[in-house]
Amino acid sequence: MAAATKTMHQIRQILDLKLRGYPIKKIVRLSNTARNTVRDYLRKAAATSVMLSDLIALDDDALSRILQGDPSPQSSLDPRRSDFEKRREYFAAELKRVGVTKQILWEEYLREYPQGYGYSQFCYHLSAYLQRSQAVMHLKHRPAEQMMADFAGDKMSWVDLLTGEEHRCDILVLTFPFSSMTYAEALPSQRQEHLLPSLCRGFEYLGGVPFSVKFDNLKPAIVRPNRYEPKITEALQSLALHYNTTIMAARPFRPRDKASVENAVNKVYQRIFAPLRNQTFHSPAELNAAIRKQLDWHNSLNFKGKDYSRRDIFDKEEKGVLRPLPPTPYTLQHVTWAKVQKNCHVILGEDRHQYSVPFQLIGKKLKIVYSEDTVEMYDNLARVAVHRRNQLAHGYTTLATHLPANHQHIAARQGWNADYFLEKAEKIGSATRAVFHRVLTSKVFYEQTYNSCLGLLKLAQRYGNDRMEAACRRAAAASTVNYSVIQSILEKNLDRAQTLFGEEASPIAPHENVRGPHSYQ
Repeated sequence: MAAATKTMHQIRQILDLKLRGYPIKKIVRLSNTARNTVRDYLRKAAATSVMLSDLIALDDDALSRILQGDPSPQSSLDPRRSDFEKRREYFAAELKRVGVTKQILWEEYLREYPQGYGYSQFCYHLSAYLQRSQAVMHLKHRPAEQMMADFAGDKMSWVDLLTGEEHRCDILVLTFPFSSMTYAEALPSQRQEHLLPSLCRGFEYLGGVPFSVKFDNLKPAIVRPNRYEPKITEALQSLALHYNTTIMAARPFRPRDKASVENAVNKVYQRIFAPLRNQTFHSPAELNAAIRKQLDWHNSLNFKGKDYSRRDIFDKEEKGVLRPLPPTPYTLQHVTWAKVQKNCHVILGEDRHQYSVPFQLIGKKLKIVYSEDTVEMYDNLARVAVHRRNQLAHGYTTLATHLPANHQHIAARQGWNADYFLEKAEKIGSATRAVFHRVLTSKVFYEQTYNSCLGLLKLAQRYGNDRMEAACRRAAAASTVNYSVIQSILEKNLDRAQTLFGEEASPIAPHENVRGPHSYQ
C-alpha cells in the first residue's frame, strides 16, 4: 500500500528523528505517523544513496521530487523475519499465561512454520521485542524531548471594577516530563486565538523550543482523536512548522500518556490556586502577574528531600538542548480554499480581494493560507504564490509573471493607480483632473474606473487637450460624469458651445430671423 501523503514538515521530522538514531517505533510515536508510512519514506530516502543530513537540507521542491519519485526496488526482507513479526504479539500475550514458556512457544512455532528460526534466534528476537515494549511502558524521557500541555479543570477569575462582573479564565499548564519545569497562564478561553499565542509565550518563558509538544485531545488542537494518526488542526501544524517542533496527541482514554502534565496541574492547584484563592484581581494582566510570581517560586522550590529544584534540573540538563526560538513569534494563520479563475486570480473570501497565481493553474482548487500580513497559495505541498495582504474589497494584487505572455498588457493596467491617472489629467487641465477624480471615486470596483480613465485619455488624444479640457468644464456641473458623458459632448461638439451645464445662456444678438417680444403680444 502506498504511503499516505504527508506535509514536507512531517517528512523532514521523520528523517530528522532517524538521523538522531531513534528506532521506527519511537519515530512513529513522535511524528504521529503510521508505521508503514514511516518505513516507506525511510526506504525511499535510503534508495537515493544521499545522506539523511543532505536530504534534510534540500528545499521542499527538491526533496518532494526525490521522495515522491519511484525509488529503485529494495531487496525483500528475510521471510522468516517477516513471519515472526506477524506472530510476536501473539507470543508476548501467550507468555503471560500460566505454564507457557519460550520453549513451548518455539516448538509450536516450528510445527506451523518448519523453516523458521532455531531456538536461540527465536529467543533473541522475542526478547528484543519484549524489551522494546517494556521500555515504552516505563515512559522514560530525554531532556527537551517533549513538553506536555493541558488545561486545568478548575478556573480562576478576575472582577471588572466598573461593572462588578466576574470573568472566569481557563488555566493553561505546560510542563517538561524530564525536569518538571512548568509554565502556567490564565486565558479568556481555550479557543485557538488564545491558546496558540499563550503557547508561544510559554516557549519564550522557557527560552527555547522542545522537540515535540503533546496535547490532551483538546478541540482547539486536535481535530480528530486517533490512537495512531490523530488529525492536528491546520493552525497548530503551522505553529509547529514555524517553531521547528512536532505536535503530538495523547491516546484517547490513556491517562498515563499525560501523567506528567496531570501531576503538574495538581501542583498548580497547590502552589498557585490555593495561595491566591482569597485575592481579588481586576484585570487579566493583574491575574497573570500574580500567577507568574507563584510560578517562579514553584519552579525554584527544591524537591522534597532534595537539594535541587525544577529550575536547577532544567537549566543544567534541558535548556541547552532546546531548539532556538525563531527570530519572530508565530502569527496565527487561517486556511481556506479557492478555485483559480480564468483571469489567473483567486478570491480571498474574507476580504473579497483577488490575488494572482501562475496561469498554468487555471481551474485548479488551491489552498490559501493567510495571516494579518501575508497571503500564500499552495498547490498540494508546493507554494505557488505569496502576496502582501490587501484588504481592499474587490481589488486586485497581481504579479506580471503570473500572466500569459499575450496578456502582459493586463499586468501593466493592473499596475496603474489613481495617482497615475490624476497626474496624466493634470497635464491636460484642472477641469480634466476634476473629472478624473470623480470617475476614480465613483465605483468600488477599481478596474472598471481604470478602464474609464483609459478611455478618457484616448479621447484626449483623438480630440486634443484643449477640446478635452473644454468638455470637462462643460460636464463639471452634471450630476454624473463618466466616459460616455465626455464622449457625447465631444462627438456633438458641445464643448465648442458657450452654454455649460447649469449656466444661464448669454443674450442672443438681434437678427432678422429672430422674432422679438412684439410677436407674442
